[in-house]
Amino acid sequence: MKYRKLGRTNLKVSEISLGTWAFGNNVYGGVAEKDGINTIHAGIDMGINLFDTAPQYGTDKQDGVAEIVLGKALKGKRNKVHISTKFGRNPCIEGGKSLFYKSRIIASVEESLKRLQTDYIDVLFFHSPFSPDEIKDDVWKGIEQVKKQGKVRFVAHSISMFHQTENMARQWAKEDKIDVVQVVLSLMNREAQNLVNELSEYPIGVFGRECLANGFLAGVFTKDTVFAKGTLNARYSKAELAERIDQVNAFKFLLRNDIANMPQAALRWVLDQKGISTVLSGAKNIEELKGAVSASDAKPFTNEELELAKKVLKKDFEAA
Repeated sequence: MKYRKLGRTNLKVSEISLGTWAFGNNVYGGVAEKDGINTIHAGIDMGINLFDTAPQYGTDKQDGVAEIVLGKALKGKRNKVHISTKFGRNPCIEGGKSLFYKSRIIASVEESLKRLQTDYIDVLFFHSPFSPDEIKDDVWKGIEQVKKQGKVRFVAHSISMFHQTENMARQWAKEDKIDVVQVVLSLMNREAQNLVNELSEYPIGVFGRECLANGFLAGVFTKDTVFAKGTLNARYSKAELAERIDQVNAFKFLLRNDIANMPQAALRWVLDQKGISTVLSGAKNIEELKGAVSASDAKPFTNEELELAKKVLKKDFEAA
């Protein structure tokens, strides 16, 4: 595993990090708690030192299921790793409606610390505001309070609804309000690249997420794949599924001796993009995680390969 500096935080983070959304609910088919814990432990053994989670990664009956799993897995190992979590969306509070104000951030941090069985959070993200109008002015006083108390080290913005909120990230970075952003970035969705390039000047740390395009770049889906009801990809029509499969097939020229499959290629491509600090893997089990980690060992793509990867992209496919 190779490591990079997380922007101006000076945290040294693994090139491949582990996102825990799949450990919190059935969005990707569900993962048993013991399997999630085993995967986290294996990740540490492979050199992963950054784990991303959120209160939203739960169910309508329990917030922060993934935080609970992560907290159990990291018991006795906390000093070896960095944890990022989020605030502003909870499945059990107003159905996940945005909650970006002072009293909620203070309460959310306390709830997360308890679930994670820790006394501090390395990186705390605003969890996907959809509009600047969702941010209440007093939220910054809440952030100041939790930072002063040592409960949060660095503040960040996990970006969704990209074109509505990218300027928030620009402004917050300029005003030194945030230290890190998390963006969707993959061979199939590159809309955040200009923003990432701009933020590298500050420098802002960058998590790349959805780097396998919700599993499509794992290379295991076909035009006949039927997704289980209630899972994330069940929303796509047969025509949309076929379009995505065709696009994935167009990227297979990236496979070579040290890159044996599409997940490796997809993650390596993100690692090769300017400004990226770490690539979030959504691995559900140890084997998937081994494949993700191998991308850190692969040689960077050549300029010619990167240019061809630009040319074959038909459009930016929507994020989750």
